[in-house]
Amino acid sequence: MPGWNSVLQEINKKQANGQQAVDLVRRRYMDRLQRYTKRNVIAYYSAWLSRPPQTPNLEIGDDDKNGLMTAVHRLDRTRGVDLILHTPGGNIAATESLVDYLWRMFGSDIRVIVPQIAMSAGTMIACSAKSIVMGKQSSLGPIDPQFNGIAAQAVLDEFQMAVQSIQQNPNCAPLWQAIIGKYHPTFLLECAQAIEMSRQMVTTWLSRNMLSSHANPDEKAAQVLDVLADHAHSKTHARHLSIETCQSIGLNVEVLEDDPKLQDLVLTIHHAFMHTFARSPAIKIVENHLGVATVLMEGIPAIGQPFMLGAMPNLPPPAPVPVQPVVHLAAAEAASAAPQNKQS
Repeated sequence: MPGWNSVLQEINKKQANGQQAVDLVRRRYMDRLQRYTKRNVIAYYSAWLSRPPQTPNLEIGDDDKNGLMTAVHRLDRTRGVDLILHTPGGNIAATESLVDYLWRMFGSDIRVIVPQIAMSAGTMIACSAKSIVMGKQSSLGPIDPQFNGIAAQAVLDEFQMAVQSIQQNPNCAPLWQAIIGKYHPTFLLECAQAIEMSRQMVTTWLSRNMLSSHANPDEKAAQVLDVLADHAHSKTHARHLSIETCQSIGLNVEVLEDDPKLQDLVLTIHHAFMHTFARSPAIKIVENHLGVATVLMEGIPAIGQPFMLGAMPNLPPPAPVPVQPVVHLAAAEAASAAPQNKQS
């Protein structure tokens, strides 16, 4: 299996030959994965692990709909889709819209592959699929809503703690006032509604797809949510949930290691995306197996196909005559027809 270093060596070798190596290697293995599974492949990757946390647009947002639309265009939707997902999460409302779009395009025939991490809203997207592919290194995360890094449930719990404390000892009211006074009007209600919204969304998705074959899908989904959406259980929103944990709570998880060929292709693609972020200013890529992609680069509007990722300024420039990677005829046709996307 090509590891991190092996993929890097392959990229460097092709770069020395004057080719835009990160694109060529990434797209080659995306195409090989599609040929192996006979399913459409779309990768949604964020550079959140290699950029400062304050970098804008690393999280899931409404602009990602443009990337998905570009990637889905001209695909044979009867083949379903494997969505390779690597994200810290993001906006809940945008997540709901993306899932709705994927369902409209592919119905229930959606499989989510998590090579490493899909946290928060990324976990919510995974729960909308028919199944989730995870390996020993893969992690999902809690889906309890956050407000600027503060768990909504923790806010409600703290307020109840304040109420009980003041009831028992009114003299401590000034101490709690310093804390509770920081909340803006309706904040507690917003927290409660965000929790309810996230639970309702994921319950609906699980019962309609992944858990639809169970005798009581809603009840089974509630059991899953008792772990994923319970801040009291997870303790921290950053908690990583392993494949064993995800299986134990009732999610339909396929073991990546059970199919060595699939494991080889998925992890090679993952390493190729990580090297792409390390060697370019790209911070988010939505790309299909035809090489059609939308790329968001730091400080630059989104770029639609055709594109080639240049090297970072502190890296040696490529040879003067780059070679456009060609996957196959369908890739070239899709690339030439793909619309130009703009980041709002």
